Amino acid sequence: MSTAGELGERRIIELLIDRFRRTPKMAVPFGDDVAAITLNKGLLAVLKTDVLVGKTDIPPSMTLRQAARKAVVMNVSDFASKGVKPLALLVSLTLPREYSREAIEEIGEGLNEGAEEYDTYIIGGDTGEGVDLTICCMVFGVSKKGDLTLRRGAKVGDVLAVTGLFGKTSAGLKILVEGRDSPQSLREKLVASVKMPTARLREGLALARTKAVTASIDSSDGLAICLHELKKNSGVGLEVTKLPMAPEAMKFAEMQGLNPEELALYGGEEYELVLTVMPEGWRRAEKAVAETGGRLIPIGRVIEEREVTLRKGDIVEKIQLRGWEHFRK
Repeated sequence: MSTAGELGERRIIELLIDRFRRTPKMAVPFGDDVAAITLNKGLLAVLKTDVLVGKTDIPPSMTLRQAARKAVVMNVSDFASKGVKPLALLVSLTLPREYSREAIEEIGEGLNEGAEEYDTYIIGGDTGEGVDLTICCMVFGVSKKGDLTLRRGAKVGDVLAVTGLFGKTSAGLKILVEGRDSPQSLREKLVASVKMPTARLREGLALARTKAVTASIDSSDGLAICLHELKKNSGVGLEVTKLPMAPEAMKFAEMQGLNPEELALYGGEEYELVLTVMPEGWRRAEKAVAETGGRLIPIGRVIEEREVTLRKGDIVEKIQLRGWEHFRK
């Protein structure tokens, strides 16, 4: 019989979903960034839950306050990809009994910092004893039917875009986890991307109002996986013509003898938005993001052939389906 480690996260999810009874009020299919059920008068209750575990999700030197804040960011980022404002959070904690009062206060401060940053509130939850720290957040929001931007909906000819550059968190984790060295100024930028991530909520809400986005996903599992998810859910192909590599990641890769494309494609935990935009709505979407202080970066296009590729001049390479997955090494 297969173990969880042999199955991997995605297969485990499939096995669980196969055993779930479907509600007729389900408004978003399994496998998207959020869940939703139909309420009255054309409204949806939008829900998301994600868990941060000490052993697997908190790298060396990350403080408890930073970890607790990140637990909020993880959830808000999924709401950002759907264009939904988070209204409230529930938080469930398991705490080892040896945790000090100061440690618990630090966790509470980090949770509140994350909630305040995205103009929402923690309204309840649960606390229990455990062998490891776990911080499980559940976010609630409301959306009108048809306003959610799902992973499905990309059309051939749409512009493929992102809200930021990639590779910094992958490089930062190599510093924190693998002990790789770098100049102090570069190290600070790369490590900060891991310890203090940002959810693109303002950008996501602004993009939703433009009605120009056809499909969207949060990038926390890595750029490559996101591209494959959009491809699978929309039944199209994606061609990247300009890989959005962060200059800091490129510099780190050069110093360490690493492939910068690997850092950008297969890292994860960037919390950017990866989306497709109808061509006639591009300027509207670009302007909306700019008005939030962010930027919308075109990186390719939606194509008919159901492949995910990277074009370098006349050379076309396939982008592999790999990135961060729980239970996998």
